[in-house]
Amino acid sequence: MTSFLASTVILIPAFNASRSLPELIMRLRNVLPDVSILIVDDGSSDGTSAVAVQMHATVARHSVNQGKGAALQTGFNYILENLSSDSILTLDADLQHAPEDAPMFFETFRKTHADVIVGWRQRIGTIMPVHRRMSNAFTSFLVGTRTGAVIRDSQCGYRLIRRTVVEQVKLETTGFEAETEFLIKAAQKKFSIEFVPIQTIYGGEKSYMTHWNTTKHFAKILFRDWA
Repeated sequence: MTSFLASTVILIPAFNASRSLPELIMRLRNVLPDVSILIVDDGSSDGTSAVAVQMHATVARHSVNQGKGAALQTGFNYILENLSSDSILTLDADLQHAPEDAPMFFETFRKTHADVIVGWRQRIGTIMPVHRRMSNAFTSFLVGTRTGAVIRDSQCGYRLIRRTVVEQVKLETTGFEAETEFLIKAAQKKFSIEFVPIQTIYGGEKSYMTHWNTTKHFAKILFRDWA
């Protein structure tokens, strides 16, 4: 497992994240000191790229904002074209994913050797907003029904993904719904999916997710015939 960890790249899609990135990168390096970090700046206007460079992260940048799915695919493409990494750890830039949870993904990989390991945020008895609990539970159930897989959290962007998966799964959607698309396609291609419990964190960070649009796009993703 040590070699697998050493050949992992951390991929962080970021939009106007200059305030949270320094703490995020510092905490990630505290728990995963030898892992490379790639920031995909999705057209930020607040100096996100400059902050990432100052923190000695690699940066890929969109000239205009294209959406989280587009940023993830840009990151996947960069890694496939430029790096020999065996796996990719994705997480959000807003500190709603605790870097200290990252080692649990690798421990789960050691036990299961799953192709995709997804963070599972506890819903009951946590500070997750009620509308998010309902949305998460309902969409996870629907994705599980669609794929025949047990899906505990379809929306969480904290994931450990084998390189072989991103070689075969290409995102076509550009927004937050892309993470659901990824799980559906991975399941259809018979990649194994496991879940690891992570902390449920909600602070005062600004969310760029528009709930109505995201729900509408999710419905299109769920019922689309992915060839």
